[in-house]
Amino acid sequence: MDSEPRDERGAEKLTLIQLLPNMLTVVAICAGLTAIRMGLQGSYEYAVQLILLAAVLDGMDGRLARALKSESGMGAELDSLADFLNFGVAPGLLLYTWALEDSRGFGWLAVLVFAICSVVRLARFNVQRKSEDKSHDNAYFTGVPSPAGAMLVMLPMFLSFALASGPFLPDAVLAIWMVLIGLSMISRIPTWSFKTTRIPRKSAKFFLVGVAFALAAAVTYAWITLVLFCIAYVATVIVMLPRRRMSPPDT
Repeated sequence: MDSEPRDERGAEKLTLIQLLPNMLTVVAICAGLTAIRMGLQGSYEYAVQLILLAAVLDGMDGRLARALKSESGMGAELDSLADFLNFGVAPGLLLYTWALEDSRGFGWLAVLVFAICSVVRLARFNVQRKSEDKSHDNAYFTGVPSPAGAMLVMLPMFLSFALASGPFLPDAVLAIWMVLIGLSMISRIPTWSFKTTRIPRKSAKFFLVGVAFALAAAVTYAWITLVLFCIAYVATVIVMLPRRRMSPPDT
């Protein structure tokens, strides 16, 4: 017996709760677009905060969809498009308007490379997801995930905000940094998948205290905390690299 509510034409009806994951994705898209607008207006700190908000929503919508059993093909494609906008387009444009507008063209080339690498990575993920290959190790991603790539590419901005200064690195260095982060997303470098991490029950209380401390630091000293998070993430990549020279395909 079909327990799903349907209308008079027999079409399945969804509750507002079931639509909540897609609503979060739409809000994330609005955050990314508004971040671009804030960047064009010179409000760079607000723009970065909106991208961070989009990253938080990106981490919530998929898990919420699975918890509510409301996963759909449309939701998956919407999430992928949101990722490209929020983590492939918006960060590069922010860096360009922040520091690279006077770079005589090579800054814009770096933005294009970063965006293309992001969309290639997302396309690779979509193909692998549809192939339903269950043989890979979910403990690892292949290449740097696009949200992490967005955070890393904005690291010079975090440093600048923490030091209360303007762009302090040469344009060429910023452009090279953007290209390197883009290439890391489409690389075969194995990166740690935090979603599969298991915490021993005896250590759970210490983990929760650590999370509370990290959140308090992020609220009190936001930019320096983000710098430390980025450095810690790069350190995990370096540590994991010799252990697995090649990881199986994943996102």
